[in-house]
Amino acid sequence: MDWIKLSISTTTEGIEAVCAVLIEQGVTGVEIDDSTDFHNFLENNRDKWDYVDEELLRAHESGSFVSFYVTDDTEGKETISLVNDALNVLKSQDEAGEFGTLKISGTNMKEEDWSENWKQYFKPLNVGDKILILPEWETLDAPTDRTVFTVNPGMSFGTGAHHTTQLCIKAMEKHLKNGMTVLDLGCGSGILSIISLLLGAEHATAVDIDENAVKIAVENAEKNNIDISKYRTMAGNVTCDKELFARISDRKYDIVLANIVADVIIGIKDIVPQFLKDGGIFITSGIIEERLPDVLDAYKSSAFTPISEEHQGGWASLVYKK
Repeated sequence: MDWIKLSISTTTEGIEAVCAVLIEQGVTGVEIDDSTDFHNFLENNRDKWDYVDEELLRAHESGSFVSFYVTDDTEGKETISLVNDALNVLKSQDEAGEFGTLKISGTNMKEEDWSENWKQYFKPLNVGDKILILPEWETLDAPTDRTVFTVNPGMSFGTGAHHTTQLCIKAMEKHLKNGMTVLDLGCGSGILSIISLLLGAEHATAVDIDENAVKIAVENAEKNNIDISKYRTMAGNVTCDKELFARISDRKYDIVLANIVADVIIGIKDIVPQFLKDGGIFITSGIIEERLPDVLDAYKSSAFTPISEEHQGGWASLVYKK
């Protein structure tokens, strides 16, 4: 399958707004090229370099960009159209012109180019107090006392580098106890559900609307020597698939994880309690800070008691108890 890389021209001030627009249109993975960050890096690290390529400097003089990928097919074209419409709305609201041109440009890419080139940016990553995320193509320079989670995200969302994933992992470290059962709604490449098993969960169920994500999750479980009898995966939409809902509901869970987006988190506020044991924990993230009040307001009328709220990099996570 071929892909199209879309780049939106914006400013440092506009990056957050553009990312919010993309998330609302179902785009869950982006690349951010912030010219301000680049120039700040150069200024703050002059003792580490004495030459910068002029072409690299020119590339960052044209402003900041937010890029994302869609498949080169009807579905991808529809996403581009939706994003274009949403950007036009954002442009009309930006009376002061703080967000830049918001023009969108595209480049066709072969799947093999996309799937290989991005790996150079994904390095071993410590998360929280206990976890080290290791790309399968990397090796550790020295022994570690952290729990190592080996991952190849494949074509599914989830490398562990995103703030929302890290917030969920940190929350799991606090609330997960040996022998617990875990349900991961929107599992992506299986990071959260597999790490729950590495941290001592007895069983984990991973669910995603993308069948490819489920396939990748199983492969990542195997990479981490997970006992497959303790890990099951399902594909489908729990909000409308009654058969899937019944399969998931064959047991009650100690912890439910949902690293998704604000609207979906709001939409499942009455569904999640049906999966949890009394006293069970709901850990959710994927909430941009601008949408946090909406989520908090929705969950005031739910079966949950709030436990904690954490922030990182413009994103928020919430932990509730049933």
